[in-house]
Amino acid sequence: MTAHRPPAEKPTTEQPPAYRQAGLRLTEHVFTVPLDHHRPDGEHIEVFAREVTAPGADSDGRPWLLYLEGGPGCAAPRPLDTQTAGGWLARAARDYRVLLMDQRGTGRSAPLNRQTLPLRGTARHQAEHLPFFRADSIVRDAEMIRRQLTGGRPWSVLGQSFGGFCAVTYLCLAPEGLREAFIVGGLPGLDSDAETVYRAAYPRMERKNVAYYARYPEDEERARSIARHLREHEVVLPGGLLLTAEAFQSLGILLGTIDGAARLHYLLEGAFLSGTRGPELSDADGGTDEARATSAISSSVTGTSSRSPLAGIRSASAAATTRTIALGTPS
Repeated sequence: MTAHRPPAEKPTTEQPPAYRQAGLRLTEHVFTVPLDHHRPDGEHIEVFAREVTAPGADSDGRPWLLYLEGGPGCAAPRPLDTQTAGGWLARAARDYRVLLMDQRGTGRSAPLNRQTLPLRGTARHQAEHLPFFRADSIVRDAEMIRRQLTGGRPWSVLGQSFGGFCAVTYLCLAPEGLREAFIVGGLPGLDSDAETVYRAAYPRMERKNVAYYARYPEDEERARSIARHLREHEVVLPGGLLLTAEAFQSLGILLGTIDGAARLHYLLEGAFLSGTRGPELSDADGGTDEARATSAISSSVTGTSSRSPLAGIRSASAAATTRTIALGTPS
């Protein structure tokens, strides 16, 4: 990886609006950065970030902590209430000025999706546009923002999942910009490739499948029934994509989480109902916390919104098998 220092000019920012939410003080920032950091005089895009601090007389004097979300493709978290703003964020906000940055291409930072990408023209032009949204560009955005917010002083970075990969890229490209780096669950291997990782994961995933069906034996037939239904019927997602049995398998990613087995079970137990066309996948979630949590996890995999067990199943349609832990193939 070749280091390339970002241009010296500072990004611009709008007058930041500020308000209180869930006991925290939130300040919104919008920065202008080059689309291509190698061509600082070319096209520019906006990067959005939300500053989070706990109220206090010394809040403006606290050091900065940049938070980089996972994905790739996920926006920074939005503090909603005392529950969602709790945990690490509330704790960190007591010691830091936390900056929740929407990485370029996500959230309010030049969103990149099926609606915006066609604006680039031909498939070739779209393909040429995508490399500007990699970790190296995210880091260079962060460096421009750091220089404006901190006056040039180093700041801390907290990277979650893909954000951890970005933090490692940060350490390679601009180590002088960091006073410390915290990496949560996203540390690239030094000498292993993807094939080696997946070959090691398959036996472990097989054991998790065996344990899951031993705990919930009735779910084996449920999973097979869902797979048969998807092979025999065309189930279209709200976004127009076709839900396939293989995409349904991607919900096996839940088995890699602490309480994922229970969440998957609650998802499968309410999968079917009798409609005007006979048995069909259900849209009803019964308002359960498990359904909402499962749907949220599923939607985070695909970038689509969901609000029910079926929506959770359906939203998994766009999940690539290379990014998920797959359930044993139902037949």
